[in-house]
Amino acid sequence: MKLFKRSRKDHWERVYQKHAPTEVGWYQAYPETSLKLIKNTGVGHDSRIIDVGGGTSKLSEQLLHQGYKELTVLDISSNSIKKAKSQLGEKSCRINWIESDVKRYGYKEQYDVWHDRAVFHFLTKIEDRKGYVNSLDIALKLNGHLIIGTFSLEAPLKCSGLPVVRYSPETLLNELRDNFNLVETLVEDHATPSGVKQNFIFCRFIKR
Repeated sequence: MKLFKRSRKDHWERVYQKHAPTEVGWYQAYPETSLKLIKNTGVGHDSRIIDVGGGTSKLSEQLLHQGYKELTVLDISSNSIKKAKSQLGEKSCRINWIESDVKRYGYKEQYDVWHDRAVFHFLTKIEDRKGYVNSLDIALKLNGHLIIGTFSLEAPLKCSGLPVVRYSPETLLNELRDNFNLVETLVEDHATPSGVKQNFIFCRFIKR
């Protein structure tokens, strides 16, 4: 298990060491769908939001622009976090940065919103998905909002050279425990910097 953990981390360290943030397949200049779903939660600007696997995503920067104050970004890659801090400059000190595997971090705070774009679909093993949901149960408040963006059933079978699990809203809901309600679904056609089309589904759930 330790070998798997190291090799997984090493993969993402190499990706972010080799490529600029604008070159990775999941790059978005403006994360419109994520921002829309976060706005739809109705949470206030003092609410705690965690972006899982956020790394060099523009989401945290845009949330700062919109007035959100309690932001956390968790990413397994130290290279990703270093590049994210560099592109944000002095604004990076306004974000709490966590370098960790989402499944293994010891969460000491609870969040009003848990956002994940393109982490969950890389968890191809059942035990890893269970570990993710365990972390989610610990870290997300009651009545908190879970936003997950994954490859849809029409998306490619791989991303960044790794296999993925593709989802519909129904199969994604089945991966969660019974204490989540699906309240909103959006579809997004994402074009990678190289021009490859990736169809995503974004689902917003409420923890009950």
